[in-house]
Amino acid sequence: MDRASAPAIGTPALRPPASDVGPLGWLKRNLFNSPLNGALTIAAVAFLAWIVPPILEWVVFEAIWRKADPQTCRAAAGACWAFVHEKGRLIIFGRYPFAEHWRPLLAMVLLLAAVGISCNRNYWRSWLAAVWVVALAGVGLLMWGGVFGLSFVPTRNWGGLPLTLILAVVGMVASFPIAIALALGRRSKMPVIRALSVAYIELIRGVPLISLLFMASFMFPLFLPTGANVNELLRAQVAIIMFTAAYLAEVIRGGLQAIPKGQTEAAASLGLSYWQSTRMIVLPQALRVVIPPMVNTFISMFKDTSLVAIVGLTDLLLALRQAIADPSWRAFFLEGYVFIAVIYFAFCYFMSKYSQRLERDLSAGRRH
Repeated sequence: MDRASAPAIGTPALRPPASDVGPLGWLKRNLFNSPLNGALTIAAVAFLAWIVPPILEWVVFEAIWRKADPQTCRAAAGACWAFVHEKGRLIIFGRYPFAEHWRPLLAMVLLLAAVGISCNRNYWRSWLAAVWVVALAGVGLLMWGGVFGLSFVPTRNWGGLPLTLILAVVGMVASFPIAIALALGRRSKMPVIRALSVAYIELIRGVPLISLLFMASFMFPLFLPTGANVNELLRAQVAIIMFTAAYLAEVIRGGLQAIPKGQTEAAASLGLSYWQSTRMIVLPQALRVVIPPMVNTFISMFKDTSLVAIVGLTDLLLALRQAIADPSWRAFFLEGYVFIAVIYFAFCYFMSKYSQRLERDLSAGRRH
């Protein structure tokens, strides 16, 4: 900088224009940074101004929130949330005995508590496996009963949100180690292991989940000896685990391929064995890379649990269908679907935001 263009000593620094900082600056940079973006922003605001007020009137202002009969709801201009109040326990707990609803409620608390503890990186220790064993044992004890004075409830009477959570959480937990083994097997140098892993992954990924559920529920019992039987819930759970593991294995394999070969060479130069380098160096980096697609797989699996209704299990969606089968409340099916949509959205949104936070934290640790 020459002397003529240099600012005079003691001259205060000029402040940026007001339109470039604060809320106005944010709007200018993000929404009106070009004529096209400005036009799209105006069109989006106009569309929201047209559609949001009627939705708010139907959902909130004109809706019936208190307990009411179907005749009162039919006369109202808004939503009838009295339907959810009337049929809420059937939607949430399905055909589980009414007087025992505290048991699936406590089972959900145990399951979500285990998930919450697992989401905290400070608790990623060896004792976390024991927490899951205790939590799943407690869930099974509460749901089945038959001991400690609890009445026995067969799995055909399980339903609603507890069944959906059990299928989803157990499917995620059980499929993850299987997927890691399949991903490592597909990259193995042993031909037999590699061929078996490839055959399993391609076979399962080549068919839809509903076909696996049909095979597990209707065809598998045909191959059992006379008089032998496998629980229908267990068959559906195994089908979900097999399906999720195959898709998750391909995601993890992509992460393994993204790790530079120099990482394994450096580990070998330090005297680490294949399993030591895989467990301590390669696999942690690979899993960090594929956090977003792994969570996408889990979210998809969580929503796919609704397919078990086709094989006779009363998940959250089928429990709603049973609730709207009541002729007096059948007209308010839309309120029921909105209710369970909010439930699905809440769980999927949590998984999405947690994955973003975990990816950000792990990336920050790697940079430091």
